[in-house]
Amino acid sequence: MNRAPLTLAEAMQTVAVEIDAQFDRTLTLPGDPRDVLYEAMRHAAIGGGKRLRPLLVYASAVLFNVSFDSAIRAGLAIECIHVYSLIHDDLPCMDDDDMRRGKPTVHKQFGEALGVLAGDALHALAFEVAADPATHPDPFVRAELGFELARASGPSGMAGGQMMDLAAEETRFDLATTTRLQQLKTGALIAFCLEAGAILGHVPPEGRRSLRAYARDIGLAFQIADDLLDVEGDAAVVGKATGKDAQAGKATFVSLLGVERARAQATMLVDQAIAHLAAFGQEADLLREIARYIVERDH
Repeated sequence: MNRAPLTLAEAMQTVAVEIDAQFDRTLTLPGDPRDVLYEAMRHAAIGGGKRLRPLLVYASAVLFNVSFDSAIRAGLAIECIHVYSLIHDDLPCMDDDDMRRGKPTVHKQFGEALGVLAGDALHALAFEVAADPATHPDPFVRAELGFELARASGPSGMAGGQMMDLAAEETRFDLATTTRLQQLKTGALIAFCLEAGAILGHVPPEGRRSLRAYARDIGLAFQIADDLLDVEGDAAVVGKATGKDAQAGKATFVSLLGVERARAQATMLVDQAIAHLAAFGQEADLLREIARYIVERDH
């Protein structure tokens, strides 16, 4: 079904509730020895989090009159990838974090082996959802969704950025390298969210340039805002430990630019992102609101 465009507050609430409902239905306990795996997946996937990525898919889909149900299904696939990456990112062999979204990380609650398995299972589930006819009736659309999602989450996207992030603990990165790291680790999946709405709407690659440019700018703005929260945020509000990048000696936008320059850069990137939407009318207002929210959020 199609719905009228929502305000940011309405869209955030609607998308968050629907993504939780989708995870709840998809991750029903099977009633056999796999139950604990499903419980670990549910612990990580349901509740908490901004659901920014599914929100961006929805906001992009609005531009092309894509049905709400298709947008949410594509958003669910992306959120599976995002949640799997958080589970693995928190493992002792990676960042070794105890808290995520205001509750114990999966390996703290269920053990390290379940952390690995829950992440693996969510990774696989992402592509199961993307390939399901319930996501879109056109098999070519589903194939492109799966292809682009794999590229955004693999070595030329998020996983490659995570490798650079691990290397950053041993090597002091300059601003250009730090920017590249974040474009891969955070930006690639955000860029796919904008492309997903267009793919669902049968928009060819050459028609997505302005959305890719918007995504590039808000992806960097999002990371700068994250770096500022890591320095200035309250862990109780943020929902995870703060100050860890500084303790690990990693270069961040804040350590390289300073607080004021970093904040000014984030604001400039948001203005630039909004400018990329000039060809769209009121149907892009939600994307404009999301860009502003990215630098104003407190978690």
